[in-house]
Parts: sequence; structure tokens; C-alpha cells
Amino acid sequence: MVLREAQQELLNLSRQYKAIAVVGPRQSGKTTLVKTVFSTKSYVSLENPDTRSFALEDPRGFLDQFPDGAILDEVQRTPELFSYLQQVLDDNVEVSQFILTGSNNFLLQQSISQSLAGRVGYLNLLPFTLSEIKEVAPKSIHEKLFKGFYPPLYDKPFEIQKWFSNYIRTYIERDVRQLKNIENLVVFERFMKLCAGRVGQLLNKSALAIEVGVDSKTIESWIGILEASFILFRLSPHHHNFNKRVVKMPKLYFYDVGLACALLGVQNANQLELHPFKGSLFENMVVVELLKQRLNKGESNNLYFWRDSKGNEIDIVVDNFDVFTPIEIKSGKTITQDYFKGLKYWNKMTGFKGGKVIYGGEDYQKRSHGFEVIPLNLLAQNTDN
Repeated sequence: MVLREAQQELLNLSRQYKAIAVVGPRQSGKTTLVKTVFSTKSYVSLENPDTRSFALEDPRGFLDQFPDGAILDEVQRTPELFSYLQQVLDDNVEVSQFILTGSNNFLLQQSISQSLAGRVGYLNLLPFTLSEIKEVAPKSIHEKLFKGFYPPLYDKPFEIQKWFSNYIRTYIERDVRQLKNIENLVVFERFMKLCAGRVGQLLNKSALAIEVGVDSKTIESWIGILEASFILFRLSPHHHNFNKRVVKMPKLYFYDVGLACALLGVQNANQLELHPFKGSLFENMVVVELLKQRLNKGESNNLYFWRDSKGNEIDIVVDNFDVFTPIEIKSGKTITQDYFKGLKYWNKMTGFKGGKVIYGGEDYQKRSHGFEVIPLNLLAQNTDN
């Protein structure tokens, strides 16, 4: 079993809170992690119809089964349980009584904020990081992009394309119906594919609405569904304008690059060699990797991008309150002067020094002007965000 980097933060939360919520995409390894850390606790899946009926019809009797607490999996399926759970937690001084997992962030947070505010510690668990699977990860960048990082793909010899097809049909459609009763799932799936075609691009909801054939309000609602289900997220533009007119639209990224590849219709890793979205997909992988490094330590997202009205852009700005670190992401394997163009512009504009380039080659370099060139395979060791 792969040792998860988030395990230390989960143990840290277990010493502070009466309940812990572990949230993230379906198949990201939440159940495996909590069962490993809390191996003595009873485990209950609320996806099971009989169990869910018991919890909904007799919540007090259901919770009375677990005097020492339990792991409640996919607990957003039973929102009525939370007010009863509040009483159980308040009557006991013990920490880490109940471990709650969920793959629907909106419904889970809504239930927790209404009944369990202040009693619950949060951990966001995304699929594997590059360093977690360094012993078993595909060697080439194209294979990494195509396979993605969902744990089941590293546990059994699934056919990757078929696994993602089933993931989209089985899990996403079920979550979509749970969040919002969308009748035409064919149109919704087309919308998802169009989102995959916008990876790393500014999100223009009006243009997307025209392509999908719905209005902008529907697009906003549907993006919210995909965000709540941990399918994609919006990367915000950095708010600091440095006396420049800056872009205010967010960018769109998927939580797993393999899923984005599947939605784009990529059928094997070799097709990515000359694929027009190769650079965008590589950027997506790196952005999510940086995000995972934060979330696995229980830290909030401090990643932004910066772009002015003239097209000058920095792929990632790491905002540590009074220090901004610019990062450029390049899929190419050969370092060129063009890699540093954006960083030099940023340094001149802001007065800050240095920056990082994360690229698809293999050599680490420390250059003048404080620039670091970091290969993908050394990303975990050389980024402190």
C-alpha cells in the first residue's frame, strides 16, 4: 500500500477535533487512508441502501451502535444524521470519535456548517502525488499525463481508457443527479468535454454557453457541480495589479490530468506526443501537484496566476503574504532563453528577484538572477509553496 503524505496531517487533526472530515474525489483513496489510520473503528458505508435507510429512519438508534465512534463513508448521503451526531459529539470529551468521508464537497460542507461547526477538522485528499508513486509511476511524461493519478489505476491492471469511461458514467453521473436533477446528461457530458478543451485557459462562460447551447447561468451552475464533485477547479487571478490592468477571469484546471485526457478523447499515451493540448495538460499536472503539496499538509490554497491586459503572464504566483514566488511551467525538454522571459518581466515589474521554471526535462539548474530550473521528477524536493 502506498503511504499517503496526508497521513501525518490526519493524525494531527485526530489529536484536536472530535470529528474529522476527509473529503476529495471518488476513488482518491479516502476510505483506504482512514481505515489504515483508524483501524480499530467500525466502518460503515452510507452508499449501501439498507444502511442508509437505517440511518435516515432511526438516526439515534443508528449512532447508538457505535459507542466508540466509527468511520462513516460517503456521509453526505445522510444529511439528516448530522444534527444527531452533534449531540453525540457534545456528550463525549474524546477526540476523533467519528471520521466522516465524502466525495461531494458542497453537500458535506453544507451539513457540517449547519450542525457541526467548530467540532470538525478538515482534510482534502486528492489522488496520488508524483512522489507517492515514484517507484511505480510511468517513466515518460506522456504516460503520466494519460494515466493520471487515481489510486485504483496503480492497484490493478485496468485498461486506462475503459476505467475513465466507467468513472465518468458511474460516479460523475451519480453525483450530478445527487446535486442537481439534470435531465439531459448527454449535453452535460458534452459540456465536460468542452471544459477539458479549456484546460489552462481563461474561463469565458458566455463563449462556453454558446458552444454547449445553454445560458451562462446554467454554465455557472454546472461548473459548480463539477467543483463540488472534485472534478475541476478554478484558479483565481492574483489580485495585485502592480499598476497594470490585470485579467479578472479565472482559469480552468482538472483535479486529475488523466481524466482530462479521457474527456479529450486521447486513446493512448503516444497520441500526446504531437497533441495540441500537450502543453496545457502538462501545466495542469504541475498546477495540481503544487496544490496537492499544500492540501496534504493541511494548508490552504495559495496559488494564483497573473496576467495583464497586454498578455504578459506568469503561470503560477505563490502568495505567501509578503513574498510572491513566480513559477513558469514548460512541457519542453530543452531549456531555452524563452523559458525566462516571463520571470524577467515579473522581476522588473515587481522588484522581486528570482523565480522557478518547472519543465519536462531532466536537469536541475540554478541560474543567475536567482532562477531555478526544476525537472518534473524533482518537483517535490525543490518547491516550497
